[in-house]
Amino acid sequence: MRFSRGLVVGTFAPLHRGHQLVIEAAQDACDHVTVMTWANPDYETMPTSVRAGWVRTLYPDVEVLSFDADACPPDDAPGEVQRAFTASVLPAPVDAVFTSEDYGDPLAEALGAVHVAVDPDRQRVPISGTAIRRDVLGRGEWLDPEVHAHFVQKVAFLGAESTGKSTLAQALADATGEPYVEEVGRTLWVAADGDLPLAEYVTICREHVALEEKAIREATRAVFVDTNAITTQQYAFFFFGECPDEVRAYADRCRQRYDRVFVCAADIPFDQDGTRVHPQVQQYQDGAIRNDLTIRGIPYTVVGGPLAERVATVRAALGL
Repeated sequence: MRFSRGLVVGTFAPLHRGHQLVIEAAQDACDHVTVMTWANPDYETMPTSVRAGWVRTLYPDVEVLSFDADACPPDDAPGEVQRAFTASVLPAPVDAVFTSEDYGDPLAEALGAVHVAVDPDRQRVPISGTAIRRDVLGRGEWLDPEVHAHFVQKVAFLGAESTGKSTLAQALADATGEPYVEEVGRTLWVAADGDLPLAEYVTICREHVALEEKAIREATRAVFVDTNAITTQQYAFFFFGECPDEVRAYADRCRQRYDRVFVCAADIPFDQDGTRVHPQVQQYQDGAIRNDLTIRGIPYTVVGGPLAERVATVRAALGL
Protein backbone atom coordinates (compact mmCIF):
# COMPACT_ATOMS: atom_id res chain seq x y z
CA MET A 1 0.00 0.00 0.00
CA ARG A 2 0.97 3.62 -0.51
CA PHE A 3 0.40 6.11 2.31
CA SER A 4 0.34 9.86 2.48
CA ARG A 5 1.86 10.26 5.94
CA GLY A 6 3.76 7.71 8.00
CA LEU A 7 5.05 7.74 11.58
CA VAL A 8 8.05 6.09 13.24
CA VAL A 9 8.45 6.40 17.02
CA GLY A 10 11.49 5.24 18.99
CA THR A 11 14.21 6.10 21.44
CA PHE A 12 16.96 5.07 18.96
CA ALA A 13 19.42 4.47 21.79
CA PRO A 14 21.47 4.09 19.76
CA LEU A 15 20.12 4.32 16.23
CA HIS A 16 20.99 0.95 14.65
CA ARG A 17 20.42 -0.97 11.43
CA GLY A 18 17.09 -2.30 12.68
CA HIS A 19 15.79 1.22 13.30
CA GLN A 20 17.07 2.26 9.90
CA LEU A 21 15.20 -0.62 8.28
CA VAL A 22 11.96 0.67 9.80
CA ILE A 23 12.58 4.28 8.77
CA GLU A 24 13.51 3.25 5.24
CA ALA A 25 10.41 1.06 4.96
CA ALA A 26 8.33 4.09 5.91
CA GLN A 27 10.12 6.23 3.35
CA ASP A 28 9.48 3.66 0.62
CA ALA A 29 5.76 3.52 1.42
CA CYS A 30 4.93 7.13 2.32
CA ASP A 31 4.96 10.56 0.74
CA HIS A 32 5.87 12.15 4.09
CA VAL A 33 7.52 10.53 7.11
CA THR A 34 7.65 11.86 10.65
CA VAL A 35 10.11 10.37 13.15
CA MET A 36 9.54 11.10 16.83
CA THR A 37 12.03 10.42 19.60
CA TRP A 38 12.37 11.06 23.32
CA ALA A 39 13.48 9.33 26.51
CA ASN A 40 12.67 9.98 30.15
CA PRO A 41 15.08 9.62 31.81
CA ASP A 42 17.34 10.62 28.97
CA TYR A 43 20.57 8.82 28.10
CA GLU A 44 23.61 10.66 29.41
CA THR A 45 25.99 9.32 26.78
CA MET A 46 23.59 9.89 23.88
CA PRO A 47 20.98 12.54 24.77
CA THR A 48 17.87 13.04 22.69
CA SER A 49 19.40 15.95 20.79
CA VAL A 50 22.21 13.66 19.60
CA ARG A 51 19.91 10.80 18.69
CA ALA A 52 17.62 13.11 16.74
CA GLY A 53 20.69 14.52 15.03
CA TRP A 54 21.64 11.07 13.76
CA VAL A 55 18.25 10.68 12.13
CA ARG A 56 18.39 14.14 10.59
CA THR A 57 21.86 13.53 9.21
CA LEU A 58 21.11 10.12 7.73
CA TYR A 59 17.58 10.96 6.56
CA PRO A 60 17.45 14.66 5.60
CA ASP A 61 14.06 14.26 3.89
CA VAL A 62 12.38 13.00 7.07
CA GLU A 63 10.63 15.27 9.57
CA VAL A 64 12.25 14.69 12.98
CA LEU A 65 10.53 15.73 16.21
CA SER A 66 12.38 15.37 19.51
CA PHE A 67 11.32 16.22 23.05
CA ASP A 68 13.22 16.96 26.24
CA ALA A 69 12.82 14.51 29.08
CA ASP A 70 10.86 16.95 31.24
CA ALA A 71 8.32 17.46 28.44
CA CYS A 72 7.35 13.82 27.94
CA PRO A 73 6.09 10.91 30.05
CA PRO A 74 8.51 8.57 31.82
CA ASP A 75 9.63 5.54 29.85
CA ASP A 76 7.87 3.26 32.33
CA ALA A 77 4.54 5.10 32.04
CA PRO A 78 1.57 2.94 30.94
CA GLY A 79 1.07 2.41 27.25
CA GLU A 80 -2.08 4.53 27.16
CA VAL A 81 -0.12 7.48 28.58
CA GLN A 82 2.57 7.09 25.92
CA ARG A 83 -0.03 6.86 23.17
CA ALA A 84 -1.89 9.92 24.43
CA PHE A 85 1.34 11.91 24.46
CA THR A 86 2.20 10.82 20.94
CA ALA A 87 -1.23 11.87 19.70
CA SER A 88 -0.97 15.24 21.46
CA VAL A 89 2.33 16.24 19.84
CA LEU A 90 1.74 14.78 16.38
CA PRO A 91 1.66 17.75 13.98
CA ALA A 92 -0.81 16.09 11.57
CA PRO A 93 -2.82 12.87 11.32
CA VAL A 94 -0.94 9.87 9.94
CA ASP A 95 -2.14 7.00 7.78
CA ALA A 96 0.40 4.42 8.92
CA VAL A 97 2.61 3.64 11.88
CA PHE A 98 5.80 1.70 11.16
CA THR A 99 7.39 -0.33 13.97
CA SER A 100 9.05 -3.64 14.72
CA GLU A 101 7.55 -3.71 18.22
CA ASP A 102 4.42 -4.99 19.95
CA TYR A 103 3.30 -1.45 20.76
CA GLY A 104 2.65 -0.85 17.06
CA ASP A 105 -0.89 -2.23 16.95
CA PRO A 106 -2.33 -0.24 19.89
CA LEU A 107 -0.48 2.91 18.84
CA ALA A 108 -1.82 2.70 15.29
CA GLU A 109 -5.34 2.04 16.58
CA ALA A 110 -5.15 5.06 18.89
CA LEU A 111 -4.05 7.24 15.97
CA GLY A 112 -6.62 5.84 13.56
CA ALA A 113 -3.86 4.47 11.34
CA VAL A 114 -2.63 1.21 9.86
CA HIS A 115 0.21 -0.61 11.61
CA VAL A 116 2.96 -1.78 9.27
CA ALA A 117 5.17 -4.31 11.08
CA VAL A 118 8.75 -4.28 9.80
CA ASP A 119 10.89 -7.32 10.62
CA PRO A 120 9.14 -8.00 13.96
CA ASP A 121 10.95 -11.33 14.37
CA ARG A 122 14.38 -9.65 13.87
CA GLN A 123 15.23 -12.02 11.04
CA ARG A 124 16.62 -9.39 8.69
CA VAL A 125 18.42 -7.41 11.40
CA PRO A 126 18.97 -9.71 14.41
CA ILE A 127 19.91 -7.08 16.97
CA SER A 128 18.30 -4.85 19.61
CA GLY A 129 19.17 -1.56 21.26
CA THR A 130 19.47 -3.33 24.61
CA ALA A 131 22.07 -5.75 23.25
CA ILE A 132 24.04 -2.94 21.62
CA ARG A 133 24.07 -0.81 24.78
CA ARG A 134 25.86 -3.61 26.64
CA ASP A 135 28.88 -3.06 24.38
CA VAL A 136 28.27 -0.29 21.86
CA LEU A 137 31.75 -0.26 20.36
CA GLY A 138 31.90 -4.03 20.24
CA ARG A 139 28.71 -4.04 18.15
CA GLY A 140 29.85 -1.48 15.65
CA GLU A 141 28.79 -3.58 12.66
CA TRP A 142 25.16 -2.78 13.49
CA LEU A 143 25.75 0.98 13.51
CA ASP A 144 26.12 3.49 10.72
CA PRO A 145 29.59 5.12 10.80
CA GLU A 146 27.92 8.41 11.75
CA VAL A 147 26.48 6.79 14.87
CA HIS A 148 29.52 4.67 15.69
CA ALA A 149 31.77 7.75 15.56
CA HIS A 150 29.88 9.26 18.50
CA PHE A 151 31.00 6.44 20.79
CA VAL A 152 34.64 6.22 19.73
CA GLN A 153 36.81 7.54 22.56
CA LYS A 154 38.50 10.75 21.43
CA VAL A 155 41.71 10.89 23.47
CA ALA A 156 43.88 14.02 23.39
CA PHE A 157 47.46 14.33 24.62
CA LEU A 158 48.58 17.79 25.70
CA GLY A 159 51.67 19.16 27.35
CA ALA A 160 54.70 21.35 26.82
CA GLU A 161 57.00 20.69 23.89
CA SER A 162 59.36 17.74 24.19
CA THR A 163 57.27 15.93 26.79
CA GLY A 164 56.62 12.82 24.72
CA LYS A 165 53.12 13.50 23.40
CA SER A 166 53.76 12.23 19.89
CA THR A 167 55.73 9.22 21.11
CA LEU A 168 53.00 8.25 23.56
CA ALA A 169 50.14 8.68 21.09
CA GLN A 170 51.95 6.63 18.47
CA ALA A 171 52.86 3.92 20.99
CA LEU A 172 49.22 3.60 22.05
CA ALA A 173 48.10 3.38 18.44
CA ASP A 174 50.64 0.62 17.81
CA ALA A 175 49.64 -1.26 20.95
CA THR A 176 45.88 -1.13 20.29
CA GLY A 177 45.66 -1.03 16.51
CA GLU A 178 43.66 2.19 16.71
CA PRO A 179 44.33 5.37 14.67
CA TYR A 180 46.79 8.10 15.60
CA VAL A 181 46.35 11.77 14.61
CA GLU A 182 49.60 13.65 14.15
CA GLU A 183 50.23 17.20 15.34
CA VAL A 184 49.46 19.23 12.23
CA GLY A 185 50.92 22.39 13.78
CA ARG A 186 54.34 20.79 14.12
CA THR A 187 54.25 19.54 10.54
CA LEU A 188 53.46 23.01 9.18
CA TRP A 189 55.94 24.64 11.56
CA VAL A 190 58.78 22.46 10.30
CA ALA A 191 57.74 23.00 6.67
CA ALA A 192 57.84 26.78 7.22
CA ASP A 193 61.22 26.54 8.98
CA GLY A 194 59.73 28.08 12.09
CA ASP A 195 58.34 31.13 10.29
CA LEU A 196 54.64 30.34 10.35
CA PRO A 197 52.27 33.34 9.83
CA LEU A 198 49.45 33.84 12.32
CA ALA A 199 46.85 33.21 9.61
CA GLU A 200 48.19 29.67 9.23
CA TYR A 201 47.10 28.87 12.77
CA VAL A 202 43.56 28.69 11.42
CA THR A 203 44.80 26.20 8.81
CA ILE A 204 46.31 24.13 11.60
CA CYS A 205 42.96 23.82 13.36
CA ARG A 206 41.00 23.04 10.22
CA GLU A 207 43.40 20.39 8.96
CA HIS A 208 43.84 18.86 12.41
CA VAL A 209 40.09 18.42 12.91
CA ALA A 210 39.75 17.01 9.38
CA LEU A 211 42.37 14.38 10.22
CA GLU A 212 40.56 13.62 13.47
CA GLU A 213 37.24 13.09 11.69
CA LYS A 214 38.85 10.71 9.22
CA ALA A 215 40.55 8.77 12.03
CA ILE A 216 37.35 8.57 14.08
CA ARG A 217 35.58 6.85 11.21
CA GLU A 218 38.43 4.37 10.86
CA ALA A 219 38.57 3.60 14.59
CA THR A 220 37.00 0.71 16.42
CA ARG A 221 37.18 1.95 20.00
CA ALA A 222 39.52 4.96 20.28
CA VAL A 223 41.53 7.55 18.42
CA PHE A 224 44.74 9.01 19.86
CA VAL A 225 45.21 12.71 19.12
CA ASP A 226 48.56 14.49 19.41
CA THR A 227 47.60 17.92 20.83
CA ASN A 228 44.54 19.97 19.86
CA ALA A 229 43.38 23.55 19.31
CA ILE A 230 44.14 24.54 22.89
CA THR A 231 47.81 24.10 22.07
CA THR A 232 47.39 26.07 18.84
CA GLN A 233 45.83 28.95 20.76
CA GLN A 234 48.63 28.87 23.31
CA TYR A 235 51.28 29.19 20.59
CA ALA A 236 49.37 32.00 18.86
CA PHE A 237 49.42 34.08 22.02
CA PHE A 238 53.00 33.11 22.81
CA PHE A 239 54.43 34.20 19.45
CA PHE A 240 52.02 36.95 18.39
CA GLY A 241 50.24 38.16 21.52
CA GLU A 242 46.90 37.55 19.83
CA CYS A 243 44.82 34.72 18.46
CA PRO A 244 42.39 34.51 15.50
CA ASP A 245 38.73 34.22 16.50
CA GLU A 246 38.38 30.97 14.57
CA VAL A 247 41.24 29.39 16.51
CA ARG A 248 39.63 30.50 19.77
CA ALA A 249 36.37 28.89 18.64
CA TYR A 250 38.14 25.61 17.91
CA ALA A 251 39.78 25.76 21.34
CA ASP A 252 36.44 26.41 23.02
CA ARG A 253 34.96 23.33 21.39
CA CYS A 254 37.66 21.13 22.91
CA ARG A 255 35.67 20.88 26.12
CA GLN A 256 32.97 18.83 24.40
CA ARG A 257 35.05 17.26 21.66
CA TYR A 258 37.39 14.98 23.62
CA ASP A 259 36.36 12.22 25.98
CA ARG A 260 39.70 12.07 27.81
CA VAL A 261 42.64 14.44 28.09
CA PHE A 262 46.09 13.40 29.28
CA VAL A 263 48.85 15.88 30.05
CA CYS A 264 52.37 14.59 29.56
CA ALA A 265 54.62 15.59 32.45
CA ALA A 266 57.87 17.46 31.79
CA ASP A 267 59.88 14.73 33.51
CA ILE A 268 61.93 13.50 30.56
CA PRO A 269 65.07 15.11 29.07
CA PHE A 270 64.42 18.04 26.73
CA ASP A 271 65.18 17.04 23.15
CA GLN A 272 66.25 20.05 21.10
CA ASP A 273 65.82 18.67 17.61
CA GLY A 274 66.19 22.06 15.93
CA THR A 275 62.45 22.77 15.78
CA ARG A 276 61.70 23.46 19.44
CA VAL A 277 61.75 26.85 21.17
CA HIS A 278 63.82 26.55 24.35
CA PRO A 279 63.90 24.28 27.42
CA GLN A 280 63.08 27.27 29.66
CA VAL A 281 59.79 27.67 27.80
CA GLN A 282 58.80 24.13 28.70
CA GLN A 283 57.84 24.91 32.29
CA TYR A 284 55.86 27.96 31.19
CA GLN A 285 53.95 25.90 28.64
CA ASP A 286 53.26 23.13 31.13
CA GLY A 287 51.72 25.55 33.62
CA ALA A 288 49.82 27.48 30.95
CA ILE A 289 48.20 24.35 29.51
CA ARG A 290 47.17 23.01 32.91
CA ASN A 291 45.79 26.40 33.87
CA ASP A 292 43.85 26.64 30.60
CA LEU A 293 42.30 23.20 31.14
CA THR A 294 41.34 24.09 34.70
CA ILE A 295 39.70 27.35 33.65
CA ARG A 296 37.74 25.56 30.95
CA GLY A 297 36.61 22.90 33.41
CA ILE A 298 38.25 20.11 31.41
CA PRO A 299 39.36 17.19 33.61
CA TYR A 300 42.80 15.82 32.80
CA THR A 301 45.16 13.11 33.94
CA VAL A 302 48.90 13.69 34.19
CA VAL A 303 51.07 10.86 32.86
CA GLY A 304 54.79 10.65 33.54
CA GLY A 305 57.69 8.28 33.81
CA PRO A 306 59.07 5.93 31.14
CA LEU A 307 57.08 5.28 27.98
CA ALA A 308 55.95 1.81 29.04
CA GLU A 309 54.59 3.22 32.28
CA ARG A 310 52.74 5.97 30.43
CA VAL A 311 51.21 3.52 27.97
CA ALA A 312 50.04 1.28 30.80
CA THR A 313 48.50 4.21 32.67
CA VAL A 314 46.52 5.39 29.66
CA ARG A 315 45.35 1.93 28.66
CA ALA A 316 44.16 1.23 32.19
CA ALA A 317 42.29 4.54 32.31
CA LEU A 318 40.59 3.88 28.98
CA GLY A 319 39.95 0.20 29.55
CA LEU A 320 41.85 -0.79 26.41
